Amino acid sequence: MTWSDCLEGDVATLRCVPLIIQNVVNAALLFAGVVALILIIYSGIKFIQSKGDPQGVDSAKKTLTYAIIGLIIILLSFGILNIIAGVTGVDQLTNPTL
Repeated sequence: MTWSDCLEGDVATLRCVPLIIQNVVNAALLFAGVVALILIIYSGIKFIQSKGDPQGVDSAKKTLTYAIIGLIIILLSFGILNIIAGVTGVDQLTNPTL
């Protein structure tokens, strides 16, 4: 489905809701990935600036660990949703237009 399929004239209809949801989810995934990348880079900078200080190194390790865990949770949430949709046969989870 494209935007031209859900418009009547120049007015959006309720058929556009799945496209809006899809765009919001895609934007959220992109945003989460960018934030995780920034946090990974930030933890590297913190590690370098710690100059071997145990407290600074520990703080950088925690930041890196939490950024990677967050990224894994985000990716697993989409994977789990697709597995549930495949096992149950509910196509609306992965393709809300059906």
